[in-house]
Amino acid sequence: MKTKSFRRIAALIIAFSLIGGVTLAMPAMAAEPTTRYIAVSATGTTLVVPDAVRIDATVSVLAKTTKEALAAASTSASAVRRALTAAKIAAKDLATQSATVYPEYSYPQDGSAPVLTGYRATQSFNITVRVASTAGAVVDAIVDAGGNNLLLNGVSPFVLNDDKATDVARGLAVNRAKVKANSYAKLLGIKLGKVIFIEETSAPISYPIYSVSAKAEDSATQIDLGQQKVSVSVSVRWAIG
Repeated sequence: MKTKSFRRIAALIIAFSLIGGVTLAMPAMAAEPTTRYIAVSATGTTLVVPDAVRIDATVSVLAKTTKEALAAASTSASAVRRALTAAKIAAKDLATQSATVYPEYSYPQDGSAPVLTGYRATQSFNITVRVASTAGAVVDAIVDAGGNNLLLNGVSPFVLNDDKATDVARGLAVNRAKVKANSYAKLLGIKLGKVIFIEETSAPISYPIYSVSAKAEDSATQIDLGQQKVSVSVSVRWAIG
């Protein structure tokens, strides 16, 4: 009997302790301030002329053996490198994307077995031209150096340094967010307080690709840069009373 009574008393003490804990916690939770806010999103976009150009080119040679194909491809690739050096393209702006050698076959129309025509060696380059206005001359130089062994896969103008354009787009985005927030505040009859949150998202710049097949005999190649968009989006929250 004494043991049962002791257990009942202990259970009651624990129950009262738990109830007391909840009672004490509730005022603390109620005292925590709830921030009311208005949230808006806006995007700022500006147009900028690309200041650089990427060139994708491939040296491709067909020969009787893999050794001959690789040697011929290396000779053409070296000529392309010399032309790029003469055009003041730094070593850091020339990157080999791939180097391959593989058998090449012809397929008779009568359906007979494929015939080995030789071995093709290739080496692909990614070239960055940091002065966009010289891109056409660089294209002509590598076409002259590589001759018929050079395949020009394409060129793509891009924005190398978009810091200024991003600043402009950011300013436009923030100003538009302010205008929207003030408009909502006026419509709702509330007053905006301080900014309590801001988040930025920069939209990737799309790089349109312009294909160039060959240099015209009577004129230099010209690369048209066009314009590209630089966008910044922001989400902002203002406290309200």
